[in-house]
Amino acid sequence: MPDETSRATRNTRRVVVTGVAGFIGSHLAHALLQNGDTVIGVDRRDPSEDPAAAENLAALLRTPGYLHTHADLLTCAIDPLLLEADAVFHLAGIPGVRSSWGARFTEYVQSNILATQRIMDAATRMRVSRLVVASSSSVYGPTSGGPSIESDHPRPASPYAVTKLAEEQLCLAHAARPDCPTSVTALRYFTVYGPSQRPDMFIHRALHAALTGQPLCLYGDGHQRRDFTYIDDAVRATIAASHAPADTGIVNVGGGSNASLIEVISIAQSLTGKEIQVRTERARNGDVLTTRADPHRAHQALGWQPTTDLPTGMRAQLEALTRHPELTSTA
Repeated sequence: MPDETSRATRNTRRVVVTGVAGFIGSHLAHALLQNGDTVIGVDRRDPSEDPAAAENLAALLRTPGYLHTHADLLTCAIDPLLLEADAVFHLAGIPGVRSSWGARFTEYVQSNILATQRIMDAATRMRVSRLVVASSSSVYGPTSGGPSIESDHPRPASPYAVTKLAEEQLCLAHAARPDCPTSVTALRYFTVYGPSQRPDMFIHRALHAALTGQPLCLYGDGHQRRDFTYIDDAVRATIAASHAPADTGIVNVGGGSNASLIEVISIAQSLTGKEIQVRTERARNGDVLTTRADPHRAHQALGWQPTTDLPTGMRAQLEALTRHPELTSTA
């Protein structure tokens, strides 16, 4: 069992990041290392077979203080990964609304729910004091267009959103047990974007279309509005969540840059000086009209507020794409 005294006397933390080869996970691991923490990164994606994972992990694997484990949380031994860990950032899981309908739903349940159950069981056994779990704004489902408050009744509109709601509630249920030493903070991220964003996400696709001249597929009429959150802001909120009071619970992480998809296209055109050819298709199942975060709990519980507006964040993402033109060919 981990030595509680040695934990208390350490100047730096030992933390675990699951899903470290992903977009948010890799950025988070970099920031934690810069803070002086030792980071154990866990991901089932093999960099030798997954170019995006290889790109995200390249710098981490060369950084002192980073320890990497290639493993599937659904089957691997988790206890050794959490040995003497001060905090776990559980970001592993399968994202995406569209592919959660149909045959792949079993994969979503396995990765987003069953693997999370194993993580929470192990965190309890290893007496990890804090787990931060990545949830999603999608759990709110259709709204009136106003800001979503953490106490709102969730109405998930896709199988993906159902699994994310189950994931966060599963972690909080564990934490509510009197004999559980692990407190949980669940972060409902609102459309995180920035360098290394997944190629299927809209801002990446809009910038890709501008850079390559390929048409941009727009699902619906483009009036859907999203609360866009820049990656550095999301990472700061995530780290703050690991230090928040034990009873913090659920927190929205929204960037305050509420904009329509049409406005995103306009910004992409302005930044590149190129016109984007748009191909319109019907709206996708589970695609809600508006996401918008009420920011008050994040301010109060985390001492956090976003600092990057949408044009500034998109400019940084564009610069990253132009520095790595090979990334535009994978979208």
